[in-house]
Amino acid sequence: MATTADISRGQILKLDGSLYSVVEFGENKTARAAAKVWAKLKGVDNNRTIEKTWNSGETIFPVRVEKKAYQYLYKDESGYNLMNNETFEQIALGEEMIDAPQFLKDGSEVFVFINTETDLPIGAELPEKIVVKITYCEPGVRGDTATRALKAATVETGAVVNVPLFVNEGELIRINTRNGEYVERVKE
Repeated sequence: MATTADISRGQILKLDGSLYSVVEFGENKTARAAAKVWAKLKGVDNNRTIEKTWNSGETIFPVRVEKKAYQYLYKDESGYNLMNNETFEQIALGEEMIDAPQFLKDGSEVFVFINTETDLPIGAELPEKIVVKITYCEPGVRGDTATRALKAATVETGAVVNVPLFVNEGELIRINTRNGEYVERVKE
């Protein structure tokens, strides 16, 4: 058993029969009342986002999860097909189970979270930063590095990312998959 003192970001909790991932948490202390622990929770097996408050020291129910490396193969009517890098076992996940499916490209690495109680996948995420090639964007002009102005660029996966004006078509860029933002240019 775990208590509210054991809550950490990224932890998976079982609440009312559903699984939730802890996005953010904190503690509210007042002079007269007992301390309260709050958490912002994102549904793992549903698309809900909720906030929950517990009294300090209350029991919570964490779920043990394993993070395994998989490789993205292709997409078809069954979903996104992934292969385990160790056992070569293949699984298909729905689009709602993957954090940033718009950045998936053939052969890219994906981390799949597996519930150790049921041995079923409960979600997947890409690495925090990935390198992609720009397939289309307006040409950059020399001297456009002074301002923080951005332009839309289409990357090889088909996603549209805002990039600085000096970035050109055909260049490699690093993007953050958590928020879809440009990080830096990458030299080939």
